[in-house]
Formats: sequence, structure tokens, C-alpha cells
Amino acid sequence: MSEDIEGFTPPRGSTEVYECEFTPQEQSKIIHRIDRRLVVTIGILYCISLMDRTNLSAANVAGMKLELKLGVLVGSVSRYSIVTLVFFTTYIFFQPPATVLVRKIGPRIFLSAIVVAWGAVMIGMGFVNEWKDLAALRVVLGILEAGFFPSCVYLLSTWYSRYDVGKRYSVFYLLGSLASACAGILAFGLMQMNGLAKLTGWRWIFIIEGILTVILGFIGYVALVDFPDAAHRSYKFLNPREVKFIIDRVDRDRGDAVPEAFSLAKFFRAGYTDAKIWGYALIYFNTTTVSYALAYFLPVILVGMGFSVGASQCLVAPPYALAGIVMYATGWIGDKYRTRGPIIIFNMVLCLIGIPIMGWHSSNAVRYFGVFLTTAGANSNVPAGMTYQANNIRGQWKRAFCSATLVGFGGIGGIAGGLVFREQDVPHYYNGLWACIACCLFNIIIVGILSVAFWRANKKADRGEIELEQNSEDTQKGFRYTI
Repeated sequence: MSEDIEGFTPPRGSTEVYECEFTPQEQSKIIHRIDRRLVVTIGILYCISLMDRTNLSAANVAGMKLELKLGVLVGSVSRYSIVTLVFFTTYIFFQPPATVLVRKIGPRIFLSAIVVAWGAVMIGMGFVNEWKDLAALRVVLGILEAGFFPSCVYLLSTWYSRYDVGKRYSVFYLLGSLASACAGILAFGLMQMNGLAKLTGWRWIFIIEGILTVILGFIGYVALVDFPDAAHRSYKFLNPREVKFIIDRVDRDRGDAVPEAFSLAKFFRAGYTDAKIWGYALIYFNTTTVSYALAYFLPVILVGMGFSVGASQCLVAPPYALAGIVMYATGWIGDKYRTRGPIIIFNMVLCLIGIPIMGWHSSNAVRYFGVFLTTAGANSNVPAGMTYQANNIRGQWKRAFCSATLVGFGGIGGIAGGLVFREQDVPHYYNGLWACIACCLFNIIIVGILSVAFWRANKKADRGEIELEQNSEDTQKGFRYTI
């Protein structure tokens, strides 16, 4: 019976009966096997990706700023801000073709190859002597990392039903948050290698983390899995009957388990005319503006509060630990109660409480408490935003386009996050704080508009006036937007 299929509910009004050859216990075991192989592997790789992308802040306070003269202004922008934002120019541009390549080449080969390549680039950063060389390597890093995150978001969405994917996105991003939590402590430890092989401490941050990335890239080649329709290429960790169960399960949930043949025109046409895709992208832009601003400048902000360099590196960890708890809790609640918009609003309210405390309270201890709330809300909203779009999109190529667009706007948010806390605003960064507040308010407005539009569309579909999310792959009846 359909009720036995974990995470699946028949379309409203449907009288069709679904049967499954596996018992509920066997179904759970299959899903958990996929979790261990897929979610954990890409989560660990994302962990090192986020660490490599954001370790500039740790290296900056560890001596890189002085050695490469990154505090010097170029026009009205510091060299450090330029180095942070050039990464996103290529990161944004190369994301749409990357989601096509991952579908064509397969995640196991594609993802492991780019991880190894960007690890080599990270090692190279440890040997630069000019800030322009560092900026050039960041451009190359953007090209390589462009394919990773959208491909992972897309890959996860193909394996799970809509009301299973929220927890998986949360765990995936949670592992990345652990990187943010531990990166400062790791960087502080690597700083102690200062003078070894006549290299300063900040260089060892890049070299050691780059070596770790290369090693994990080779491990990823063995551990990663392909898309469900090509699972036979992944060392047969599922047998044909189990693969069929997964494909049928996704088809019954949203009817798009197997993709159509690729067409460039179809790839872009499937998404760019759909207004809600740009709504999801704006939500992600606003979210990442805040989260990247914290990732790049939190150690600097803590130093401005009066903490030492070592204390600032270590004090980054506890707020990200709280973010992990909130992230998983909201993901679990969203899946259980099949709601998405209110989760995003809740996270933004946390930020709206935390940012003013962090910026304007007279006590440093209380301001640090504000850092906890802001970090938890901003980072928890990343998987919440991914899940919101994944639940309300049908069609493989539309899903691929949406993943690329979503993460592309996240890259634009990275540029904004690298610019909102300006050198000339030290030590209070009031302009940056106001920008983050505006992003949070904007997200609440967008979710409100989409929620009303989804509610009205669902009502019309219930009355038989329209059919939602039709695509040429399938015309599944009964699809409803998740509010």
C-alpha cells in the first residue's frame, strides 16, 4: 500500500493504490543506506569546500593582511575585499554549465575531479608573494568550486521525495557548518607552524587544508554515488530491485525521476520564464549575504570587540555549533509538518533579533550572544531555502536550472557579503549591519508573497481549474505546492 512507502502520500483525491515489494522496515534500511553513502559523503566534501572558500578570514588575521598588504585601498575597496569577491565572479558564471556536466559525466567522476583540482589550487595559495597572485588563484578556485554545491543540491533532490529532503539538506549543510565551527580552531593550530620550512603561519593554513582536500577528493571518487537512474555505475551499492524502488518512489511523489534528453534551449526555457524560481534565488541571495558576511568577517568583528586574535579564532566555533542544532531541528520540523515558508521566516526573525544585539549593545558578552542568534538564523536558512525550492519544482532539467540559479544568486550574495563590512566602517560596521537587516526583511516579504501565490494556486488545483507544474516529462496529477 502507498502508506507503507516512507515519505510518500498519494495525491489528494487520488484513488490509485500503490504497492511495494519491500516491507516498511526494508524500505527504511534502503533509505538509510543511501543516507550513509550519499548524504555523509557529499556533506564531508562540502565541509572541506566551505573551509577552503572561507579560510581567508583566518589567514587574514594570522598575518596575511600585513604580509600581502591587503588593507590597502584600491579606489574605495580594500585589497582584501577584492580577493574575497573575485572568487564569486567565476563561481556564478560557471554554475549553469556545471549542472549540465554533472548530469552528463556523472557525480562520482565530476565531483571528485574538481575537489582534487581545487585542493591543488589551495596548496598554491600558500606560496603566493603578491596579492594579485592570490586574487588570480581565487578566480581559478571559483571556476572549480562552481560545479560542486549546485550539483550536490541537484543530486540530493533526485534521490529523495519532497518530504524527506529537508532533513537531508540540513545534515548536508550541517557538516559544512561544522567546518565553519572548526575552521577557526584548526587555523589557530596551523598558525603555530609559523617559521616551519621558513613559511609564515598563514601560509600553512592554505597548504595543510589543500593537502587534506586532495586526499578527500580521491576518497570521494570511491564513495560518491551517481543519479538513481545510473546507480549501476556506483559499485552497485543498490541492487536493481532497490533502484527501481527509489525511482518509483520519486516518480509517485513528483513524477520526474528519469530525465528527458538534454536540450540547451529546453534547459533554459524550463526555468527562466518561471517567476517563482527567481523568488527562490532572491531568498538565497539575501540569506547568503548574511552568512558569507559572517564567514568572512566574524573573526575581524570579534577582534574589534576587544578579543585577542587567538580568542577570536576559537570563539567562532560555538555560534556555528548552535546553528547546527537549529538547522537540524527546523529541517526535521519542516519535513514532519510539511511546511517550508514559516521555517524561513523563523530563521530570519532570529537574525533580526541577533543583529541589533550584536551591533549596538554596550556589553561585549551580550554582543557575542547576538552573534549566536544571527549565525544560527542565517546558516539554518541555507538548507531551508534549498528545500523550499526543491519541494516546489518538477522536471529534471528545470530542477537542474533552478539549482544552478539558486546557488548562482548565492554567489552574488557572497560578493555582497564580502563588501558590506567595509574597512572604513571599523570597528562598528553599522552600514553592514543595516544591510544584513534589510536582507532579512526582504526574505520575509518574498516568502509572504510566494505563500499567498501557492495557497491560491493549490485552491484552484483542488477545484480542477488548473494543473500545477506541468512538464513534458510527465503530467502527473495531484501535485501541490508546499507552503
